[in-house]
Amino acid sequence: MMQFVEDQLDTVYTVHRVYDAAQKPSIEVALPAIRAVATGGGTGISNEWIEKMPSLGVIAINGVGTDKVDLTFARNRNIDVTTTPGVLTDDVADLGIALLLAVLRHIPKGDRMVHEGRWAKGEAFPLGNSPKGKRVGILGLGQIGKAFGKRAEAFGMDVRYWNRSSITDVSWKSCVSPVELAGDSDILAVCIAASAATQNIVNADVLKALGPNGVLVNIARGTVVDEDALLSALNGGTIAAAGLDVFVGEPQIREEFFTAPNTVLMPHQGSATVETRVAMGELVLANIAAHFAGEKPPTTVN
Repeated sequence: MMQFVEDQLDTVYTVHRVYDAAQKPSIEVALPAIRAVATGGGTGISNEWIEKMPSLGVIAINGVGTDKVDLTFARNRNIDVTTTPGVLTDDVADLGIALLLAVLRHIPKGDRMVHEGRWAKGEAFPLGNSPKGKRVGILGLGQIGKAFGKRAEAFGMDVRYWNRSSITDVSWKSCVSPVELAGDSDILAVCIAASAATQNIVNADVLKALGPNGVLVNIARGTVVDEDALLSALNGGTIAAAGLDVFVGEPQIREEFFTAPNTVLMPHQGSATVETRVAMGELVLANIAAHFAGEKPPTTVN
């Protein structure tokens, strides 16, 4: 987390940092007394660790993903699990649009061409594609999905979606399945929450339906996309391109992505702006403070 968050934690609480090997002996002694855990959405905390902390009352996640925490296990032990919703929605949606534009307009290729002096030597550059008039399908219409859709509309795109539960506050076209959504889209934007039910929800059938001119954008989690199927689709021309911010096993991602054609890759930077990380950190602090004050943390996951 940002340094000001770490500093405030140290000012108010006795903090044990699990990732610091030098603290390991003191952590083992302190485990029975620990009442709060601060962690990241991509890190979470295992049930094994939770069992070592009988006094634990809150797990404050610095992010919106809960896929690395067993919510049922935590709730059965009367542990509140909190996230930082809302404050990162816009930045994640912005990055999704940035990935889309980078793919359609070949921005990384153009940057390399200019830096390497190939433009000055007269090398031709391929035409890109306009987002205007394109059909964008949003897989998972939560806060981030809706924010992405509004931005896509501003670029003249036609929005449709699929969501696991009914949505009543949008006028966009609803599709009955991920395959139908992909088949009715030029761009498929993956914004769905990661869970056991959504693992590999973007599979070979979805990618085939998206088609040889289709573009995949993933700003959700790596686990919601079947990476074997995605790499095969990219290398075999089943889809045209992909803009990816998330991967399975990140940051140690599969080396095949380095050579996959027509890809724009980011190191999981969806919420990574100074403004959003400050707001996220403040929510983490507020949730922990509420727990120690005997109150329900304000952004407890229901």
